[in-house]
Amino acid sequence: MRVIIYTGKGGVGKTSMAAATACRIAESGKKVMIMSTDQAHSLGDAFDLKIKSEPTYV
Repeated sequence: MRVIIYTGKGGVGKTSMAAATACRIAESGKKVMIMSTDQAHSLGDAFDLKIKSEPTYV
């Protein structure tokens, strides 16, 4: 298992990079779990999905 954490100040593209990384890893055939602590729901916006507190398949 590998854990990748994107950190930094707001507005630098952490969510976009995390979403792109998750897509790339999934395309290679590996299982991926992506999560966010951002209350702005921007991860859901990146995938155009309503994200809930339970895992959501994309």
